[in-house]
Amino acid sequence: MSAESSQVCVKQFRQVLLWPLRLMPVRGSEGRHAKPWELLASMGEASPWREVVDEYSGGSGRFHERHYNEFVSFLPYVQRFLYGEGRSQPGAVATAGSPMRVFRRSDVKALRAVTHAGAAPVMLDIAHVDLYFFLDLDLVLLNVEVSASDLTLVQAQELLYRFGRGYPASWDADGNAQHCLLSAEWLGLGGQVLAQSDASQREVFMAHVSQHRAPRVAAHWAWLLEPLVGDHSGKAGSLRYRQIEYYRMPQLAFLAVDNPLAVSRNDFIRLALVLGPPDATLDTRTPYAEAQPGDFERRFCYDRFWREGGAAPHTRYLCSGHSLVVLGDANSPFFVCPERGVLAQFRHQHFLLFLIAHFQKAALLMFSDRLAEALKNLDIADAASVRTFKRTIRNSFASFLRFTHRYWFHDISEQGQVRALFRLCAGHLEVDSLYQEVKERIGEMNNYLDADSLRRQANTVVRLTVVTIFGLIGTVTTGFLGMNLLAEADAPMGRKLWIFAIVFVLALVLTFYTMAKSKRLSDFLDVLSDERATTWQKVSALGLVWRRNGD
Repeated sequence: MSAESSQVCVKQFRQVLLWPLRLMPVRGSEGRHAKPWELLASMGEASPWREVVDEYSGGSGRFHERHYNEFVSFLPYVQRFLYGEGRSQPGAVATAGSPMRVFRRSDVKALRAVTHAGAAPVMLDIAHVDLYFFLDLDLVLLNVEVSASDLTLVQAQELLYRFGRGYPASWDADGNAQHCLLSAEWLGLGGQVLAQSDASQREVFMAHVSQHRAPRVAAHWAWLLEPLVGDHSGKAGSLRYRQIEYYRMPQLAFLAVDNPLAVSRNDFIRLALVLGPPDATLDTRTPYAEAQPGDFERRFCYDRFWREGGAAPHTRYLCSGHSLVVLGDANSPFFVCPERGVLAQFRHQHFLLFLIAHFQKAALLMFSDRLAEALKNLDIADAASVRTFKRTIRNSFASFLRFTHRYWFHDISEQGQVRALFRLCAGHLEVDSLYQEVKERIGEMNNYLDADSLRRQANTVVRLTVVTIFGLIGTVTTGFLGMNLLAEADAPMGRKLWIFAIVFVLALVLTFYTMAKSKRLSDFLDVLSDERATTWQKVSALGLVWRRNGD
């Protein structure tokens, strides 16, 4: 780190984590697909989560100018996604709420974090802990926002690098977890420890992966999500989740520093790519080879406000898809203003555009997982498995159509800054190519089912045609000129009933036998109608009707 960067002080620090998780389907009453937020709300006091009544409800007194600025930043179809169609008069049933439902827990007040061995604990205030649910999608996003003040740039880089990890990636020779927090403790109102991490218990994590072929979520994150439980955790619970993306949580960060110009280019690279602070042995060298970050400013920076002058001079936006970092001057009143300034935009517009991009990616990955699981569980020799496979693909196709028309859009705003940041984020996440890939896969599956259905219908028509042709021979023979082979019209009723029953059984047996041989009889008719086939070939084709398989 350069001498200047080492002296940079982060006056205000905010870190926002956004962790997408896949919810496993839950069946409600009458076998219908249950809405996860309804299950969570029905748990009552057994759950610490409570649904957030948004600021857009009239008369709440919580609607501020920053909420209005947030609302008008987005295009109408995005507004309907985020806020719904509006509500009726107080006390009446809502006409059309938002397809996005938010739940919040308020018992967690702070986080005490130790980044690595020998480091002093850092206290982080909890702004909020939320869960985001979405209509028609088995998806939940965990949102955690923390804040601190008067940190060094190294401390801020350490927190950005280590905090948002669902479980440790590895351990050092001393048994300490690497790349994640050495210690993390959720604290309650009185400072009591509510939960703490177990990242150093290497054997527990290794045994879980060995047994379940799935990672184990660290104890403090698992506790925070309760009553949602990991699908492989062995705990009982109706709301179960699985990891759907990388174990590093996407994140936003707000850094108000005392001197933005003192931040070196190397540190901007580290902040944008969330690489953590440099190793002291590396001196001032770049994190990668010189050729790698050569186009860093073009690919990862939005520098419209990185200049002298303006309401918030020297404000820089860094986006890598996985992260969105806003760095600016702590001495600028507009930059740190929580109502109208950059801080307000960061907590509202920037957060929502980041949420939309990662929500779209997570939803597409969820659809991809569904298809993979449907194919894995398919047994073509089992009729029940085939029916389940068809039902799953049909439901996925219908869900994907609803996702496309309700949640999929390329532009979310006409405001230059919001639109540019969203495109930068979505471009790094490559959601467009992922959408096309999932769309093609679901389309191929659906086309296969349609083709299979047409094939089955064609086979049925062929079999019925064969039965009709051979049945026609007997019908014409016995009904020629209305002739009856047996003159039993004046016979007693009992005798006629016996004759009817015998003929009925014989006709039924013959029909079923013809159906059983209809495939081979159809092949015989094809040869019989071929003018190029010889008499011997036609006779041989007739003989094949009664030849056993393998003969």
